[in-house]
Amino acid sequence: MKQAELLIIGGGPAGLCAAISAASCGANVLVAERNKNLGGQLVKQTHMFFGSEKQYASTRGIDITGILLNELNKYKENVEIMTDTTIVGMFEDGVVTALHKEDNYFKIKPDAVVVATGAFEKALAFPNNDLPGIYGAGAVQTLMNVYGVKPGNKVLMVGAGNIGLIVSYQLMQAGVEVAAILDAAPRIGGYLVHASKIRRMGVPILTSHTVKSAIGKKFLEKAIVCRVDDKFNQIEGTEIEFDVDVMCISVGLTPLNELLSMRGCQMKYVPQLSGMVPLRNENYETTIENVFAAGDTTGVEEASAAMVEGYLAGLCAAAKIGHMTDDFEERKNDYIKQLESLRSGPVGKHILSGIEQIVIKGEQYV
Repeated sequence: MKQAELLIIGGGPAGLCAAISAASCGANVLVAERNKNLGGQLVKQTHMFFGSEKQYASTRGIDITGILLNELNKYKENVEIMTDTTIVGMFEDGVVTALHKEDNYFKIKPDAVVVATGAFEKALAFPNNDLPGIYGAGAVQTLMNVYGVKPGNKVLMVGAGNIGLIVSYQLMQAGVEVAAILDAAPRIGGYLVHASKIRRMGVPILTSHTVKSAIGKKFLEKAIVCRVDDKFNQIEGTEIEFDVDVMCISVGLTPLNELLSMRGCQMKYVPQLSGMVPLRNENYETTIENVFAAGDTTGVEEASAAMVEGYLAGLCAAAKIGHMTDDFEERKNDYIKQLESLRSGPVGKHILSGIEQIVIKGEQYV
């Protein structure tokens, strides 16, 4: 049994910021990350961030990872990091079980936990969607931006949200042709600044279109797309054929929170937050005492919001277990104002309508 004061599950943007925040308050922090390296999705994001200076605006995601790790290193006496470590269970007696490198199974008994496990990519159902050459957008980013491998020569991007638009631009920067971007919605979901760059480079964006089927024997050779009506039903006779060897699926993310469900946290399906999410109070504590949650595991947003949520959750978790600083309220209010600023636009309004459905008042523990 490994003892820990504060366990942070996930070493992505939210988890790293939670660790920095809690350690700066004097808490002893244990960070568990299933990958070999910390940073989560940041390590593959070559685009510059929006937001304000506090959220590292105009800095590339790959560089933000280094900034956060340098900040965390300031508190190295208070921080233990376990990579290649998957948390496989959270139990009602407070014990957390972990698997290190697939061969070392052990238990952890923390005083408090911050769950920052992020989200996973949604799939899209169509005939032959398992052909080699059909990837999620995250896989394509990993191939290109982490390992320097081109996924193919000609790509059809499915999804015109920010991820689809950004990855399309990154593909073109890597010398890969993007045949088209399509989205089933009647309008693109990503920011206009990203879509404008794509259109200036001559790539068509087909709204109200979906994939009808993929064609190929041993790998993807063609993609058939068609129009959809206002109820997303395919319209016969509108098929378009694309000769592509890669199809990149970018149709959204789903919060990754099985551990929270396993622990018994009260969950709720909220479409605005992209799936099942935990109920939380104003301190980001779930309905299970001393179990906190932050970032995409509580609702899919931009990485900037995940980082601020991480700072806030780490601050509140540290205070709950006896490390409340003199400037607690000042820091908490600053993080709240940062989130309000990030959520001030039309997309933020959508997110806020979802958050309103999961906020609990006071200490309603089960």
